[in-house]
Amino acid sequence: MPAASASDTARAHADDLASFVDASPSSYHAAAEVARRLQDAGFAALDEADAWPEAAGRYLVVRDGAVIAWIVPASASATTPVRVFGAHSDSPGFKLKPQPSTGRLGWLQAGVEVYGGPLLNSWLDRELRLAGRLVLDDGSHVLADSGPLLRLPQLAIHLDRGANDGLTLDKQAHTQPVWGLGSPESADLLAEVAASSGVDAARIRGFDLVTADSARGAVFGKDDAFFAAGRLDDLASVHAGTVALATAADGFDAAHIPVLAVFDHEEIGSATRSGAAGPFLEDVLERIGLALGASREERMRALAASWCVSSDVGHSVHPNYAEKHDPRVRPVLGSGPILKINANQRYATDGAGAAAWQAWCDEAGVTSQPFVSNNAVPCGSTIGPITATRLGIRTVDVGIPILSMHSARELAGVSDLHDLAKVAGTFFTAAD
Repeated sequence: MPAASASDTARAHADDLASFVDASPSSYHAAAEVARRLQDAGFAALDEADAWPEAAGRYLVVRDGAVIAWIVPASASATTPVRVFGAHSDSPGFKLKPQPSTGRLGWLQAGVEVYGGPLLNSWLDRELRLAGRLVLDDGSHVLADSGPLLRLPQLAIHLDRGANDGLTLDKQAHTQPVWGLGSPESADLLAEVAASSGVDAARIRGFDLVTADSARGAVFGKDDAFFAAGRLDDLASVHAGTVALATAADGFDAAHIPVLAVFDHEEIGSATRSGAAGPFLEDVLERIGLALGASREERMRALAASWCVSSDVGHSVHPNYAEKHDPRVRPVLGSGPILKINANQRYATDGAGAAAWQAWCDEAGVTSQPFVSNNAVPCGSTIGPITATRLGIRTVDVGIPILSMHSARELAGVSDLHDLAKVAGTFFTAAD
């Protein structure tokens, strides 16, 4: 099926996504950008250490690189169910090691550790940012972003004649990027990052810094069908959910509580205090229930009537590697968001979830595509099964099809990005 032409609204959505990705070089930046946009839409930021209001309203809370936002309608009661749109803020790449200033032979290099499962070769020969948070001597956190600073230069073909027959990169020896010239004893990478963030390096007591491609997202291709950017896994879903919740906030009064849950650390298993396997969502939902005067039984009744849409990217059929895909189920860019199905519950979708997803797509006027893996090529997993296991909420796994997953720069369809946001909006606002 040929890719659909991008409409003006879909193009505008992609342009806004490019700005969102550019503002989100780390999970901490992504959580802050979601919070900023939703506060502009009238959401009040809460602190976990404070008492929370009992009144209906629009609220959000940030925990490290994760953020949860919700709308409590005026009609909400102790048994009002929730509708959770879940995504994750982190992406594969490299994380700065302790004592990161290193180098040799006149080169300054950064000591980094592989984070998640990146396509290593895709990080070669790109200008990289170093971004995340700095923790200072008074316990405060500062967002840091070096701008273009590092590069992983590939060995020239003249020195590796077999590179085009199979490139092998050692995760320790070949992934330490350069960032300057000189002796590592006389240079301080953290001081460089601190200076770009207006911070005295002597005050830094801890840090969480990752690499990010510095190139801005771009729309291109025939009929502007394609969108390429770093970190589409999973900022494309985070952005869609943020846009949908901000739009839903106007005059919202449905028979459920819409929730946007953006978790950190999905790429490394989610087993952290800000990951989907941690208590963050459960904590927030319990506090919402307590504010509504819910007993334990009433909270359980509310969860039993609730839904979670777990949104993450999936694989589009690749024209050069068709044998890697199921011979019949072959989603392609530009033909709509995907419904992710796996017999072994690597995705949480079941028949009831598939039917519910189709209903939300129909109401949004969006075409959906099924996704299932080739039996010989096992799929990954998502926050969906984790959330379903922790809370018992009915859960369906969805997303958009992309190419170059886990590359430093991934490829999506412009119309799919917009369609996902439209279905997310319907999920938040549609009648029960």
